[in-house]
Amino acid sequence: MTNLLQTKKHFEVLDGMRGIAALAVVTFHFMEMFITDYSKNFIGHGFLAVDFFFCLSGFVIGYAYDDRISKIGLGQFFKSRLIRLHPLVFLGSVLGLITFLFDPFGGNLSAYSPGRILLLFITSVLLIPFPVMNDRANNLFGLNAPAWSLFWEYIANIIYALVLCRLNRKWLIPLVIIAAGSICYVAYRSGSVMGGWGGPSFWDGSARISYSFLAGLIIYRFNLIIKNPLGFIGMGILLLLTFLMPFGKWNWLTEPFVVLIYYPLIVALGAGTVSGGLKKLCNFSGEISYPLYMTHYCVLWMFGNYYASQKPDSTTLALVIVSSIILLVVFAWLVMTFYDKPVRRFLTLKFNRPQAV
Repeated sequence: MTNLLQTKKHFEVLDGMRGIAALAVVTFHFMEMFITDYSKNFIGHGFLAVDFFFCLSGFVIGYAYDDRISKIGLGQFFKSRLIRLHPLVFLGSVLGLITFLFDPFGGNLSAYSPGRILLLFITSVLLIPFPVMNDRANNLFGLNAPAWSLFWEYIANIIYALVLCRLNRKWLIPLVIIAAGSICYVAYRSGSVMGGWGGPSFWDGSARISYSFLAGLIIYRFNLIIKNPLGFIGMGILLLLTFLMPFGKWNWLTEPFVVLIYYPLIVALGAGTVSGGLKKLCNFSGEISYPLYMTHYCVLWMFGNYYASQKPDSTTLALVIVSSIILLVVFAWLVMTFYDKPVRRFLTLKFNRPQAV
């Protein structure tokens, strides 16, 4: 956090954990392309990283803006969030369009007219859900699937600015209880909380963002930070356990437990520990997480078509996945260094305001 927030404590371990979660999502997305039975996927719960992101977002937004949103005003708050988030929403859409048009391993391009492709791109850039790509599981954003969580992040930011920032902290408790009930309902009905990314499960996303964002905000508002000596390594292990836990018939119980209890505890612990000698690693991990999250899926669609058309053996598949993840991290660093940071800096200077956080 910079400029106005330079005097505030920087939660380095939480930044580092964000990077671990982003890597878990990328790995999970690769694995689900050819292991459709999540009970046989070693990282079958990698999608829970999104719920961790949402909880962390509630904490960070409260920490960053609760004491200053009334001073900067709604307009500046929304500009700050757009500057922070939307350059990569745009780039992710561009990359998704390019790989859709020029996928060397096939795809279903012929099924879409130029007008429909243009509409897909416009709705992706504007974060308007448009789940019409049947061949891509009716994702809300067929050109860049992870954008579904950014849609709900934007909704949470709007509600925070209009309502939650003015709401007495005691009223957050009944709201989070209601949201917890919606999470339990989703898990019981579907057997999992992993919905929200596609047309049929659209409203599940509202349950996931509502509870986790409110829980993160409560951690900040009630100062529920837990001092501890675990550090980045200890916290990273605790977070990884949730992605690696077995996927089975008890998901309707275990997943709500992780989302409702474990992740808020993880955020409270992560905010209360220090990185020690791993500060640079934590900072890098945090910086790379959002570019990695928003640029990786264009490769995933190509990977899925590669797997379907080439039928690689296990050894080749492992080499392709590992090398792809490494290259995606490198690409995310390039995007961060030569696109995201410069664009945000330019937009910040153009609007003559402090750097967005």
